[in-house]
Amino acid sequence: MSRGRAFVLGATGQMGRPAVRALAEDGWEVTAASRGGGRDAGWDAGVRSLAVDREEKGALEEALGDGCDVLVDMVAFGRDHAAQLTGLAGRVGSAVVISSGAVYEDGRGRSFDTQDEPDGFPEYPVPIRESQRTVTPGDATYGTRKVALEQELLAAGDALPVTLLRAGAVHGPHCRTPRELYFVKRLLDGRRRRVLAYGGESRFHPVHVSNIAELIRLAALRPASRVLNAGDPQVPTVAEIGAAVDAVLGVETGTVLVEGPPPEGGIGETPWGGAHPVVQDMSAAERELGYRPVTGYAESLPPTVEWLAARLEGRDWREAFPKMLRSYGEGLFDYAAEDAWLERYDRKA
Repeated sequence: MSRGRAFVLGATGQMGRPAVRALAEDGWEVTAASRGGGRDAGWDAGVRSLAVDREEKGALEEALGDGCDVLVDMVAFGRDHAAQLTGLAGRVGSAVVISSGAVYEDGRGRSFDTQDEPDGFPEYPVPIRESQRTVTPGDATYGTRKVALEQELLAAGDALPVTLLRAGAVHGPHCRTPRELYFVKRLLDGRRRRVLAYGGESRFHPVHVSNIAELIRLAALRPASRVLNAGDPQVPTVAEIGAAVDAVLGVETGTVLVEGPPPEGGIGETPWGGAHPVVQDMSAAERELGYRPVTGYAESLPPTVEWLAARLEGRDWREAFPKMLRSYGEGLFDYAAEDAWLERYDRKA
């Protein structure tokens, strides 16, 4: 017996692929919509794929036809997309929309938007609850656009029940900015020594794509207007993440731990770096949805590492992951600078 019709927007992205699979396996009739209209090899044959560009006037409305029971939106940003979704009230039973942990700010007004400023890294309570204050809504940054999206959607109330999932550091195959690349590429390049700032203790709450898919599946069954954190059961330190990648590839790496921020330039800085932990409270999702994670960080890692290695084979990392380059810059793999610093470090030891 079918649970109803589900329409997934952004279906061929990193989060969309497992979400489509989870909904189809749970008995939903799924339409997988993306700009390219492609398919994932893991989808059931009954999944309908469709090419849709939401920015084209009327395209989403036409694709929905006479509507759906739940619309899952992986790629919504800002007020315009919120207005687009609320305009579908009456044709859509409920929605599940991906937001981000980047919406939070601390008691001093610091957020991910200020993290590159001196003393700008936020110091959140541990763990962060959904009631934590958020940045001011606007159009300037990723975080401000997500807050604007959230507020507009929640204002729709009963007309369109929306579950907003504030995702942590998303990981898994098909990521355009895979944080694990930092460790995987170094090991594939034969480097057996690493430098980690902040004593290797930085923590940034990860969430595997299959856990996001599970949250989506559960929210689709329990429509309501709410905001929920989305995270894995464990929040490993950056040193633990490096060791987990080592274990997948079967190598041992020596680690130089530096207390405090990077000692020079970007030496020891990682995509998880930060002076304070970022840990989300998952009790609301457990209470409201009955959420139980389907995987943990270390156990989910092998397919991610395998996918990264395949993407890198015979290619420059900047070509394989251009968005990673834009996000973190050339210094991400500045081996010459690392080696020069390590040589000076060893002489002092």
